[in-house]
Amino acid sequence: MTEPVAPIPFSEVLVDPPAAGPAGLLAELAERRIPVATGPRERAEHARDWWPPAIPEAAAGRVARWPGVVARPRTSDEVAAVLVACRRHHVPVTPQGGRSGVVDGATPPTGGLALDLTALDHVLEVDPVSQLVRVEAGVFGPDLERALEPHGLTAGHFPQSFEISTVGGWVSCRGAGQYSTRYGKVEERVRGLRVALLDGRLVELGARGPHPATGPDLIGLFVGAEGTLGVITEVTLSLSRRARHDAFAARLFATFDEGLEACRRIIQRGARPAVLRLYDESESRRTFGLEGCALVVLDEGDEGLVEATLEVVAEECAGSEPLDEAVVATWLERRNDVSALAPLWSAGVVVDTIETVAPWGALGSLARDVRAALEAVPGMIVASVHQSHAYEDGACLYFTFAGRPGGDPRALHRAAWDAALDTLVSAGAALSHHHGVGRQRATHLARSMGPSYELLRGLKALFDPEGLLNPGVLGLGEDDR
Repeated sequence: MTEPVAPIPFSEVLVDPPAAGPAGLLAELAERRIPVATGPRERAEHARDWWPPAIPEAAAGRVARWPGVVARPRTSDEVAAVLVACRRHHVPVTPQGGRSGVVDGATPPTGGLALDLTALDHVLEVDPVSQLVRVEAGVFGPDLERALEPHGLTAGHFPQSFEISTVGGWVSCRGAGQYSTRYGKVEERVRGLRVALLDGRLVELGARGPHPATGPDLIGLFVGAEGTLGVITEVTLSLSRRARHDAFAARLFATFDEGLEACRRIIQRGARPAVLRLYDESESRRTFGLEGCALVVLDEGDEGLVEATLEVVAEECAGSEPLDEAVVATWLERRNDVSALAPLWSAGVVVDTIETVAPWGALGSLARDVRAALEAVPGMIVASVHQSHAYEDGACLYFTFAGRPGGDPRALHRAAWDAALDTLVSAGAALSHHHGVGRQRATHLARSMGPSYELLRGLKALFDPEGLLNPGVLGLGEDDR
């Protein structure tokens, strides 16, 4: 079993840990024999995820909001029991998996309960004929793939956080793996859910066949809800056969717009390379040492399909400069490396990423406008972008920024995010493609959704009238920040 990984290196000295509590809730959980942790170390580790501003705080041993207790249920029934107890004692509860999120979406409020789901770690059933798997929400990515390997199957979901993220977290945030252009985002894979509601009910959704026409898609209420409506305890996913062949290509374009146009043509011809990533001039220079805009292409699957895909790529990129396949090898080697993040923040450099998705016709101007908005923030050093996760009608843009604040690092971080999110809302682009909303984007969600946000608020009132489930996330419930 993959062990939960503490997201951020923590100081050995914890500053001002308060007493655990509340006492009534602790007594009820003990009576129900649900494992809990109340020590300062365990509570501190469950007080944050990979939200970048938490890095220097963790290194200094400071905890912004101390959860009162960490609960570690082992079954769906125990999850439901925890929720009932939290409701009885009016204690907010924050579901957590690997805590690999980067938008402050898995951090409990002061005195709340951190619901650690990683003990729900069983792959329950594999159906190799239908290519389905039923899995508990706390299973980590590597453990899922190890269980599927003997069957020649894969979930095809390999996010940068693959080693430290769980199936429940993927579904709760509508995650995307690095090979999503071939395999799809995780919500496209979900065929069924088991969800614990705040009143203690366990509801089974879906798992009766692909794409049924039996009323509204109730699964979709909880996919992407980030634990604000209920707690996902089991997931049924569709699977793919493991690839038997792969092939690489790399090209260099004079401009980002030219590369975007080539990517659009590739996808709209029906080719679906697993990886189709275009880097702007800044990222091409920083990542590959190249002058221009580098395109990295990787595909895997049946040999005939892969070769046909690479032929389409070659035809649509004919006007660009071919590059050595070593460029793809460089990307493969570095794609999960985030080792520089903590040292940069500890050195006072504010670094973060912001992703969005928009139609092809808007991507070029959106890339320019968001970079310009970020570059205009006082203290900003650099802002860059790459395109990934492509679809017939649009693609994801993934921005990276770095700045050196003159004062409070969080002020620069918030200013950069506000500048980018204001630009996205004004352009009609999505606030997020795969990182989710958390608390970081919650400030802009109502404006982005417009009148439909009231529908979301209505759902919250129906499922969680007291606002106890992950308060503050999606802008729902009271946030104690």
